[in-house]
Amino acid sequence: MNKILGLHHITAIAGDAQRNYNFYTKTLGFRLVKKTVNFDDPQTYHFYFGDEVGTPGTILTFFPWANISQGKTGAGMATGIGYSIPKGSMKFWKARFEKLNIPYDMSESFEEKHIVFQDTDGLRLSLIEAKQKDERKGFETAEIKADVAIKGFHTVTLTLNSIKATAAILTEVFGYKQVAQEDNLYRYQTDTVENAAIVDLLEMPQARRGINSVGTNHHVAFRVKDEEAMMTIREKIVARDLQITEKINRDYFFSLYFREPGGVLFEIATDNPGFATDETVENLGSSLQLPDQYKQMRDKIEKGLPELQM
Repeated sequence: MNKILGLHHITAIAGDAQRNYNFYTKTLGFRLVKKTVNFDDPQTYHFYFGDEVGTPGTILTFFPWANISQGKTGAGMATGIGYSIPKGSMKFWKARFEKLNIPYDMSESFEEKHIVFQDTDGLRLSLIEAKQKDERKGFETAEIKADVAIKGFHTVTLTLNSIKATAAILTEVFGYKQVAQEDNLYRYQTDTVENAAIVDLLEMPQARRGINSVGTNHHVAFRVKDEEAMMTIREKIVARDLQITEKINRDYFFSLYFREPGGVLFEIATDNPGFATDETVENLGSSLQLPDQYKQMRDKIEKGLPELQM
């Protein structure tokens, strides 16, 4: 099936690595499914947080760079990440945030209630009791049981000066359809999967361009089944005279990158081979994994990375 299958992962930029790890594993209850390094900067971690096995559509990844400036959200970037939570679990999460002194607001869009909050670096997140069926099982911890655990992505919001060209990529190339609109917020959804299937476009003609640094999203990755499907999508992007990379091996998936006309960096990522290629499912995220080109530098890399208490 040579189609986009919804969201694969979203990548953001963090500051302190330990603080980032603590928030996503201890506060929100995700599993660290992979601890590796940035392919372009091996002295920086690359964390992958998701469900038990790192299922596409659950994975939020981070480059934690200490001592760099705070970013600013704005036009040309993803400005909101919405997660699906079980029906009836909102009371649990409100109580948890209050206990942990995490500020939050309540909002509503498209007849769904949201708990809106920020992580420790200012990244905007929301928990949503989705209208649609979501049978995914979130990762369970001692404090967060399955009946309240975060299931995976519900939606990602892109802020744009104009949505027209971005919407054309979503509908004409990726196969999404516009399904709703509230004022200047437009909802697009694919019918290829039930969950992690929504992209919201927020049109703000006067918004300033975002500054990509700590507390902002770096790119949004969309799923395809395999490399054949990925290269079919690549042909469609090339036909639109957009610059797109060649196929890149990211060890746990294959990727292409291009910047869509509104300025957001998009990635196309394959479901294969998955995260259990260099660790067993039971041991995912338990030790530092290095890409082949850096394995001979392990001692140097480990000494340069901040120590992580897990």
